[in-house]
Amino acid sequence: MAAILYALSAALSWGVGDFSSGLAARRVGPAHTLLLSFYVGAFSLLVLAIATNEPFPASRELWLGALAGFAGLAGFFAMLHGFTVGRISIVSPVSALLAAAVPVLFTALVDSLPKPLQLFGFSLAFLSIWLLSRRNEKATGPSGVLPALLAGFGFGLFFILIGQLPAGSLFWPLAVGRLVAIGLLATYFVSRRQTLWPPAPPLALLALAGVLDALGNLFFVLSVQAGRLDITSVLVSLGPAVTVLLARVIVKETLTRWQVAGVLLAITATVLVSL
Repeated sequence: MAAILYALSAALSWGVGDFSSGLAARRVGPAHTLLLSFYVGAFSLLVLAIATNEPFPASRELWLGALAGFAGLAGFFAMLHGFTVGRISIVSPVSALLAAAVPVLFTALVDSLPKPLQLFGFSLAFLSIWLLSRRNEKATGPSGVLPALLAGFGFGLFFILIGQLPAGSLFWPLAVGRLVAIGLLATYFVSRRQTLWPPAPPLALLALAGVLDALGNLFFVLSVQAGRLDITSVLVSLGPAVTVLLARVIVKETLTRWQVAGVLLAITATVLVSL
């Protein structure tokens, strides 16, 4: 039950954080959004590592954190690019579908299959994500499906890598991952001779996105360490239900009947996977 609660907390954190990042990306672009929000996330994780007196990890955990940071950066950049050129309510659930499928396949190959009832819950979760991704026929412009698929693959690799961290190794590897991502983004801006600080950035949105991203990472690792990678990955990938609802309420993106059904199926799937 602890693993389920941690996973749902990660889904909520990432769902709200992704929406905040999406709004910020529409104002300052995906790269600046990631760089500034990662500043906040890295600082939060470093403070937690020091405050909890967590032992500095071995080199293996640091490499896992660094590789996870690279994969997560690729996933985030593709997702935010999709948010800027397409629709949040489509990009978010489509990326989540692949992000859940990759770790499920990995776990089935290296470990064992979940219980039959949980497998049924998985199928409902994937169906709910597909329903959430159904396009509103009245919508115009690109949907953003291609960057969503790229984002999902990046997030799936991130889940697998970060899920290999042993118990007691939390904040330092996650902080290293964020610092690696910051370094890559800074190199990108310097190579293009662009400023690291955009004009009039939405600081409140960026700070919220950074803190929620750090919390989502923390809850995800805690969930994996208390349970199974495949179950955790599917549950946290239900976060788009939160993102879609926020997009409907705040930016008035239309929520279709299919998407409403997807939200209800997501809730049902959560119950079944937790049994």
